[in-house]
Amino acid sequence: MSAPDDSPVGAERSVGQLFASATAEMSALVHDEIALAKAQLKRDVKRGAISGGAFTVAGVVLLFSLPMLNFALAYGIRTWSHWNLALCFLLSFAANVLVAAVLGLVGVAMAKKAAKSKGPQKVAASMKETAGVLQNAKPHPRPELAQGKSPKAVEAVARSTS
Repeated sequence: MSAPDDSPVGAERSVGQLFASATAEMSALVHDEIALAKAQLKRDVKRGAISGGAFTVAGVVLLFSLPMLNFALAYGIRTWSHWNLALCFLLSFAANVLVAAVLGLVGVAMAKKAAKSKGPQKVAASMKETAGVLQNAKPHPRPELAQGKSPKAVEAVARSTS
């Protein structure tokens, strides 16, 4: 097993190596946060596109199906029930409006899901939290130099105790 910079675990690493390792890990974290934001944004755009598509299909169905479906349905109702032809046309129009209303409700539901999703905002808050933690991080306290001891002697004591 080895550390991220391929040095053996437990081996002493220099400050430069530790800083490089921390920088690489922070860079990877930022890249992962950006990838997450992109994925969530892509999902929200997809939901918005589905919503727009459902609204478009509802309008197209209502527009293009009215003449043909009204005639076919009205004459079918007239043949089956022998009611007045005007009433049969009203019933066929009501059926078309019902289909368009159902498709419109699907569009509204998908639009609400897309608007309610707070994916990018969650990622931004997470990134701010990470930055706040890093800004408030305090370095490990260094041992004070004792009177009469050289810095190398302090380093040797620190290495032997760790």
